[in-house]
Amino acid sequence: MPDINQFALYLAAALLLAVTPGPGIFYVAARSLAGGRAEGIASSFGTALGGLVHVLAGALGVSAIVLASAELFTALKWLGAAYLVWLGLRTIIAAQRDALHALAGAHPAPAMGAARAVREGMVVEALNPKTAAFFLAFIPQFLDPSAGTVALPFILLGSISVLLNTLADIVVAIGASRIRDGAATRPGFIRRLREISGASMIALGAGLALAKRQ
Repeated sequence: MPDINQFALYLAAALLLAVTPGPGIFYVAARSLAGGRAEGIASSFGTALGGLVHVLAGALGVSAIVLASAELFTALKWLGAAYLVWLGLRTIIAAQRDALHALAGAHPAPAMGAARAVREGMVVEALNPKTAAFFLAFIPQFLDPSAGTVALPFILLGSISVLLNTLADIVVAIGASRIRDGAATRPGFIRRLREISGASMIALGAGLALAKRQ
């Protein structure tokens, strides 16, 4: 494990990563605006599970194999990009549909449910090869190979990063759900926010599709 100064540096860098907008944050925001706080927090737990997939894969060396293989890296990034674009398009379409229903006085579409929000959040994060690349490039800088096995310290530091990411996602979920509740009589405003979240996911998906293996 790193000494106290290195650990403080790691926490600062991991916190900066946690508050940097990415696929997980935009997905959590979109789910919170659409289904409220419960769905938003559920999706946050999903992105946490997806992050832990990368942590365990990194500790076991699976991520290194994927990133070293052009074919595997390309397959993972295209799957992740396609999933993000699909979620973004679905978010925009659902936002427009729900806004029309609200204006017409019709009943809103049923909520997605926490279980599905968890599953989708997990897939969003697990299919992001940039997360794998970050863990493999960043965490080893704070490990000492001469101290013996590095798998357990890797998992511990990675789990701390995932925890910080999850806390940031939960803050986003709470904030977005409050905006949703406060603007219940303004469906057009909520629609625009959801469309922005969807468009951001599409843009991130496009960026992921263009990512190159280092």
